Amino acid sequence: MANSITLLFLSLALCFLLPSTSLAQFSFGQQGFGQPLLSQRRLGYRSQCQLERLAALEPTRRVPSEAGFTEYFDQLNEQLQCAGVVAYRRTIQPRGLVLPYYSNAPKLVYIVQGRGISGTVIPGCPESFQSLRQGFEQQWEEESESQSQRFRDEHQKVQFFREGDVLAYPAGVANWVYNNGEVPIIAIAVADTSSNANQLDRQHRQFLLAGRERQSQEQIAQVEERFQQQKGNNLLSGFELELLAEALGVDKAVVRKIQNVNDNRGDIVRVEKGLQMLEPQRRAEQEAQEQEREEREETQERRGSSCERNGLEETYCTLKNRQNVANPTLADYYNPRAGRLTSLNVQKLPILRFIQLSAERGVLRRNAIQPPHWNINAHSIMYVVRGSGRLQVVGHRGRTVFDGELRQGQLLVIPQQHIVIKKAQSEQFEWISFKTNENAFVSHIVGKTSVLRGIPVEVLMNSYRVSREEARRLKFNRGNEIAIFSPRQEKEDRATA
Repeated sequence: MANSITLLFLSLALCFLLPSTSLAQFSFGQQGFGQPLLSQRRLGYRSQCQLERLAALEPTRRVPSEAGFTEYFDQLNEQLQCAGVVAYRRTIQPRGLVLPYYSNAPKLVYIVQGRGISGTVIPGCPESFQSLRQGFEQQWEEESESQSQRFRDEHQKVQFFREGDVLAYPAGVANWVYNNGEVPIIAIAVADTSSNANQLDRQHRQFLLAGRERQSQEQIAQVEERFQQQKGNNLLSGFELELLAEALGVDKAVVRKIQNVNDNRGDIVRVEKGLQMLEPQRRAEQEAQEQEREEREETQERRGSSCERNGLEETYCTLKNRQNVANPTLADYYNPRAGRLTSLNVQKLPILRFIQLSAERGVLRRNAIQPPHWNINAHSIMYVVRGSGRLQVVGHRGRTVFDGELRQGQLLVIPQQHIVIKKAQSEQFEWISFKTNENAFVSHIVGKTSVLRGIPVEVLMNSYRVSREEARRLKFNRGNEIAIFSPRQEKEDRATA
């Protein structure tokens, strides 16, 4: 009897505790209450974020290929482990093709330099694009027909990208990239290994559908010790020759070629004569999207119920996965004497709802400042695109965890709710920040929409033990400036002129 009563009380206590635990995972968002502050996937890893000191990171491993190379930041670094992400930088030479692959984590890619073509292949989406060039037209005879017919290559969507674009790729979706420009493509990528979409583990895995990774003996030893998942041949090489030939409907000679056992070009290969394929045209792309939309609406009307829709087709297939954040006219905050900030969130690029990442592009002129601020609901992985700047990051209990220069090509993780201040040291300081929430929010200390601006003067007086006049200056001295401030000396010179 006593045991039964004890179990009853334990059950009641558990019922009361569970709602509190669930509510603790939620906070406010742009859509109102009930938005997840950090999705449940990250809660289990917060113990890894007790960082006493941050450091600027540079790539620690370089994987060469025939037409480029990939540089990896150490994914075992405690800063990246804290944020639950991995980062790498890829360089693709002109006429270089990144062979088709997919990975176990969603990612955002920022194009630092160059232009090219990207393609994704999503299961369930229609093959609504055709290669029309004469070189791809072939002739064949159907067994039941004596008349020859023209063959046109049908494939899924391909699109142009250029410097300043952010590309979003869901986990498990095959993609490829081709450099059709005259300069190397340089791209920085951040993959979210702690996403719900990744149900393997926190390691980043790239699954090659073609080619194989090329490495030196020293690099192979390092990979075997710490990155075993990133070496080896493409996926098709693991199947038995006869079984794969039967599955693909081709002879064994073809299977031997696609398994790439003796191919040492790496995963970025050179297309000697250029890629002879349909180059995406904006008008054709728009017409195809409109036709797909009309067909989809007609299909939905016939079905009469949203329960019968193919969920994947209704989401990924028609969503844009590219947005430029370097165009000054698209900036969210612009100060002609200080610089600009451009955010990319789920409102601007809806596919980010499935990626669960967002981005921010910043440009500061010399001596301009981005005043103290913190990320409310995300970690920030900051990569310097050009120039240099001084950063200070302050964490729990007012401890300085980073105070130094951040230069082009370096990366810094700024943990959630750590306060950071940035000042440009070069003529122009440019960066891209990847944030671990599709709708990241920032809170500023000073400025028009800041914390100090929202607090009554008398509260400031008593909080900081300052006079009324000093409190008023704290609150209003930056006037109507938001997010980025022009140099103080420049403001004083204009005031005395």
